Amino acid sequence: MLRHFPEPGVAYAHNTLDYKIVAFTFSCTAICLTLDGFAPQKLQWALAFFGYIFLAALLSRESKLVRAQVCVALLFATIGELFASPYMQGYIYRFGGVPLYVPAGHGMVYLTAVILARSGFFLRYARSIAAFIVLSCGAWSIWGLTAYAERSDQIGAILFVVFLIYLFKGKSPMIYLGAFFITTWLELIGTSAGTWAWVPIDPASGLTQGNPPSGVAAW
Repeated sequence: MLRHFPEPGVAYAHNTLDYKIVAFTFSCTAICLTLDGFAPQKLQWALAFFGYIFLAALLSRESKLVRAQVCVALLFATIGELFASPYMQGYIYRFGGVPLYVPAGHGMVYLTAVILARSGFFLRYARSIAAFIVLSCGAWSIWGLTAYAERSDQIGAILFVVFLIYLFKGKSPMIYLGAFFITTWLELIGTSAGTWAWVPIDPASGLTQGNPPSGVAAW
């Protein structure tokens, strides 16, 4: 089950610059989504401009492989956004449509997951981090199925199971670990700020979903 996890007990090296980049992307995500929760729509142009500038600058120090992976992730994530939000209405942005900065944001999200995945901290403590995610997100998913939850979250529980399959059966578990943190971070901030909202009933399945769904990192 853990054959694709890094070897335990190895003193993996730390890269200080990688940690600074992660702090930068987490901060940018919080600032951008908070601003877009109350600012006029025209601000999205500025957020998009800086988003693409930052993404290009961050990619300039990466290998061709990572650049290609980020571009592919950006493309497919943008297609997914257009399908899931404007078309299916599974979640709705404050001004409708998909904000201009979102594709750049997806690129930064994937890059952040890659950087976290290769960081000395994640490599050293991969199993402990995985256990933390399973316990915390598992509790969140179970809570969403109880009467105590503000909104029933059947979709979140399903997505959590899907995420577990990715994590323990997939070939890139470290990427999934990193993606969990940055994705959950942006979803909690974005929905709290009112930048977007998940509809109570998933239009594709008819099942209930939280705002955000607990297992949203599986997306």
